[in-house]
Amino acid sequence: MDFNLLMQAPPPATPIEAVVIGVSAGAVDALSTILPSLPPDYPIPVIVVVHLPADRKSILAQLFQAKCQVDVHEIDDKEQLKKGTVYFAPPDYHVLVEDDKRVSLSSEELVHYSRPAIDVLFESAADVFGPALAAVVLTGASADGAKGLAAVHAAGGICLVQDPIQANSRTMPEAALKACPTAEALTLEQIAKRLLEIALKQ
Repeated sequence: MDFNLLMQAPPPATPIEAVVIGVSAGAVDALSTILPSLPPDYPIPVIVVVHLPADRKSILAQLFQAKCQVDVHEIDDKEQLKKGTVYFAPPDYHVLVEDDKRVSLSSEELVHYSRPAIDVLFESAADVFGPALAAVVLTGASADGAKGLAAVHAAGGICLVQDPIQANSRTMPEAALKACPTAEALTLEQIAKRLLEIALKQ
């Protein structure tokens, strides 16, 4: 894997085993800067929650499979996480990480008026991966993701937030930074580079 010309940040103390990303309004543009930058041998699974209408089929996985070098698909219930894969939450289901590092789908009540909800994924992933988790909160118009990011921080994970000034909708990144003031506020390009950096120690 060629990770030349990256920012000169030190690698994480604990190797990262999973990346979780939460995004809402402006999702396609934001993710289009980050996900296509991942090389085909990216050694970490990436789980993405986008707020979606419950009554419509999502085409996000197909859209990003065409853009990305890694494998991209919508999550199947009880699926085992694999390296070099981006997993999208399906409409109308929360995504949770289980103790055996599989992902499961739940139709429990809405969180922040959303299902899937970012907090549900982040909190369950923090419980399982602890300091081996990196979490990213991007553009969005609710406070979803703030509580989850705080849980990731409390577990010792890496917390990244899109700079609210750059975001299509500032509400979600601002709420995340308020809940987790020590999170790194970065541009989309810088977030893409950080996700490459954390793979250096794998």
